Amino acid sequence: MAYLWVALYLYMILGGADFGVGILEIFTGKRQMEKVKHTTYKSMGPIWEANHMWLVIAIVVLFVGFPTIYSTLSIYLHIPLVLMLLGIIARGTAFTFRHYDAVEDNWQLVYNRIFRLSSLLTPFFLGLIAASTVSRAIDTEATDFLTAYIFSWWNPFGIAVGLFTICISAYLASIYIIGETADASFRLYLIKKAKGYFFVVFLSSALVFATATQADIPLFAWIFGHPIGQLAILAASVSIVVLFWGFAKGKSTLIRFCAAIQVFMILVAATYNHFPDLVLLADGGSLSLFDHQGGERTITVLAWALLLGSIFILPFLFYLLYSFHRKPEQV
Repeated sequence: MAYLWVALYLYMILGGADFGVGILEIFTGKRQMEKVKHTTYKSMGPIWEANHMWLVIAIVVLFVGFPTIYSTLSIYLHIPLVLMLLGIIARGTAFTFRHYDAVEDNWQLVYNRIFRLSSLLTPFFLGLIAASTVSRAIDTEATDFLTAYIFSWWNPFGIAVGLFTICISAYLASIYIIGETADASFRLYLIKKAKGYFFVVFLSSALVFATATQADIPLFAWIFGHPIGQLAILAASVSIVVLFWGFAKGKSTLIRFCAAIQVFMILVAATYNHFPDLVLLADGGSLSLFDHQGGERTITVLAWALLLGSIFILPFLFYLLYSFHRKPEQV
């Protein structure tokens, strides 16, 4: 369960930041476009594909350890899941071709558009999927196509969470690349963008609460009605103060840490209250990580595989990050 939660968190802050790079390009003017593209490519180019490892881990944990939960999600949410995966594929393909295509011609415009559009849509569908697990919109007793496979995810609350996920991704990307350039004027531009995206995240979160209230989802009570949620919100609020102090002082490492803490606290506040229930169903039931897990032997083998895999894989991942780390470049 811990591996599942951590994998989802790391995919949100690392994969989310990668998606945010394409979103940044959409909302960047022509004058700064080349600087943004150059800086983001240098920072994410060597390890961008490795970030999807966290999504793969989460899928494998669900498939092997919690097959009922996996099958329910893959059946009733197959449309947004397929669209999200197609977005990941299209984005990766476009990212590769626009940097390694031997001939620079009009196809570069196509690659850029695919990269940016898929960077926008992929986190949107990721947010839709996340929202559907807690909105009690999945109806396993539905008898018509729309109720079973469309309204289970396409609803105002899901759309709001999808937009919120887009905003979070853009915010993370704008935060992470601030320390990747030594150009003082460009750093100021990135800080200004990061502040703007912070307020966009705040506004989109208000939309999430509004649509949750309209759909009778007790999101406000989940987050603010328990000491754990209150502590998470308090920690996130403190990190905001530190974040803006870091902006003023130019502390790129500190502001990255604050952004990661904020996402961590958002996930804690949004998930702790209905743990161990992972999926809340329309009939009032739920799919629990305790009650809907695989056989004891399967869980044991999966746990050992995750542990041994971590011992062998994580050191090399950290070495990869270390090897490709570069001092800020003048761009």
